[in-house]
Amino acid sequence: MPKDTITPADEQKIKAAIQEAERNTSGEIRVHIESSCDGDVLDRATEVFAALHMHQTKLRNGVLFYVALEDHQFAVLGDAGINAIVPDHFWEDITAEVIQHFKQQDYARGLAEGIKMAGQQLKAHFPYDATGDLNELSDDISFGD
Repeated sequence: MPKDTITPADEQKIKAAIQEAERNTSGEIRVHIESSCDGDVLDRATEVFAALHMHQTKLRNGVLFYVALEDHQFAVLGDAGINAIVPDHFWEDITAEVIQHFKQQDYARGLAEGIKMAGQQLKAHFPYDATGDLNELSDDISFGD
């Protein structure tokens, strides 16, 4: 079902935003999209975070953008390394930006803008290291049911 809403062009726009953000940071960004979310959205995002092995990055600086399209649920979740240093309102600011675009059904733009915001903070706190930075996690969007 999410593949019916997110077009191949949308996927490319989102993936390009991830790659652009990661070009300037050692941080890792993933996007997971599924139809529905049973229960609390943060609990589900935490499950997906673990299933995607995002907690296994060297600096614990992974960020997950989780979307449940049919249920109109969204969460952005950072690992311990980034949560320890970003401003208190950081995740709320990203959420507000993303949801503003989601309300107009512009999911790709909302995610791309949120990814850009996350990338700026990741760049400030986890700059790209040309000598040893690896792309530890896939830039592809993962899809659930």
